[in-house]
Amino acid sequence: MRVTDRWVVPGAELRERFSRSSGPGGQGVNTADSRVELSFDLAGSPSIPPALRARALDRLAGRLVDGVLTIAASEHRAQLANREAARERLAALLREAVAPPPPPRRPTRPSRAAKERRLAEKKRRAQRKRDRRVDGE
Repeated sequence: MRVTDRWVVPGAELRERFSRSSGPGGQGVNTADSRVELSFDLAGSPSIPPALRARALDRLAGRLVDGVLTIAASEHRAQLANREAARERLAALLREAVAPPPPPRRPTRPSRAAKERRLAEKKRRAQRKRDRRVDGE
């Protein structure tokens, strides 16, 4: 499963469990094991570089159980479609977790002319509201 251009998770590191799904399926919903639980041992995976592993473990800490990330898919009637959906969701989640952090924001201040424009607009707006008022209210 391709996560990024340089990082591919081998299929052997993924574990799939199948169970009965709720939702659409008619009579077959009671017999077919179409729900898929896809598990990936993020903490123990040899295929992920250490720097990316640390970043992913930090960002996905709330979703991990003993270092294992689990995704469940049951939105389709077919098991194969649910397997594909779970793999795509896992890849998107890992891609987002290992993305580099955004550059830090450099604080800026409004220019003197911008401050003057803002104050002049406030004065114009206040004058317009004063002009609308009826005396005695």
